[in-house]
Formats: sequence, structure tokens, C-alpha cells
Amino acid sequence: MKPLEQSIDMRSAAAARVKAKVSPVILLGAPGAGKGTQAKLVMQRYGIPQISTGDILRDNVARGTDLGKKAKAFMDRGELVPDQLVCDMVADRLRQADCDQGFILDGFPRTVAQAEWLDQLLKDEFFGKRYAAPPVVVNIQVGYNQLLRRLTGRRTCPTCGRIYNVYSQPPRVADTCDVDGSKLVTRKDDSEEVIAERLKAYERQTLPLIDYYRRQGRLREVEGDQAPDQVTAEAFRAIEHGNSL
Repeated sequence: MKPLEQSIDMRSAAAARVKAKVSPVILLGAPGAGKGTQAKLVMQRYGIPQISTGDILRDNVARGTDLGKKAKAFMDRGELVPDQLVCDMVADRLRQADCDQGFILDGFPRTVAQAEWLDQLLKDEFFGKRYAAPPVVVNIQVGYNQLLRRLTGRRTCPTCGRIYNVYSQPPRVADTCDVDGSKLVTRKDDSEEVIAERLKAYERQTLPLIDYYRRQGRLREVEGDQAPDQVTAEAFRAIEHGNSL
């Protein structure tokens, strides 16, 4: 075998070994903790799909599925989509073939009731067939003040949509887009008052969920105040350690 071919084969084998280690992953973290960024990196490393309730809700509505039509009726009335309907969409998504090797859930479950429902679904349909173990739960921890800086420091270009942060990724000229020179704006949702309420609501809702997974010995904590690549390395270790238990 030629050296280049051997190198390619070795990389392919390594990728297969990494992929084989993964069972489901649940990613927790407050708004601004960096869940979206880390979820995409986990997805790329392990070859598993990232699943969010927002994405599957929009997909069902756009495709006009039975579940999507039911959800749209609630949305058109300005009402929240019922919990059971969201769970039905999640179940439908997890049954698809691309989840055979695992998946990463971003933004679900949000409550202990949803976590209990998910555990029962996986036990009834998937354990011993697709997955050998329950999901690994990774919680990205970021301090309250740091979350405020990340979220309140966000500025957006109204023309091209590029996003900046006055603390960590500022434009070259204050309040001005590097690309087209437009004046940057602060979204209403990024005001300190709105963000503070969102963080308090997340804490109220999620603390019982964190305790639920901690009691089961499935929770892995990752320090999110580090550099992004360090957060990623810790998340990978947490996932691979959790899958080896």
C-alpha cells in the first residue's frame, strides 16, 4: 500500500473509532453559553446530526406534515405549541436513519417532564438496538456576568447582518460595520433588562433538569469561560468519558 493511501486509511479508521464511541448527547447551557458553536463541532467530529426543537418545528411546518399543521394552528393563534406535540416531533426525528449512530440534542429537553419522556422513549425503542447507554449530558457553564457581557455586547449590521461584540469581537471603527460602513444597532432582545429576565427564566427552568441528570450520574460539566477550542476539547473528553461508563 502506498504511504498516502495508508495515511488516508488510518485517518478513516480513526474517524470510524471516534464515531463508534458515541451514543446520544444532550447539550445544556444558558443563552450565550456557546451551545450552538459547540454542537456543530460535536456534529462534525462524531458524524451525528444536531437536532433542535426550533429546527424540527420549522421543518414540519414548512413541509406541511400532520404534526406541522397541528403546530401551525397553535402558532397562528399566538399560542405556544403544546409540550406533547413538540415531543411527538422529537420522536419522529429521532426515528430517522441518520440518528442510527447517535445524535446531539440542543435545546431539548428543557424540563424534567421532557427528560423523563425522552428517557422512556429511548428505553422503549432504542436501547439494545441502536444505543447501548443513556445519553451523555454536557452542561456548558458560564458565569452570569460573562453571559451578560456576551449578550449585551452584541451589535448587528442592519444591512449585511454581520454580528459583532463590543467586548470580544469589536468592529475596526466603533459602531460601524467593517463590511459596508453601516451604523451598527442593538436589538431589543439584547437589552440588559430583557437578557437578565431570560437568564433568570433559564435558571428557574433548567436547575431541576441539571439536578435530575446529576442524580443519575450522567451530567458532565464543562467550563465555558475558557477559549472556544478549550471548551471544545473538554466537551469531547466529557462525551467520550461518558460513553465509556
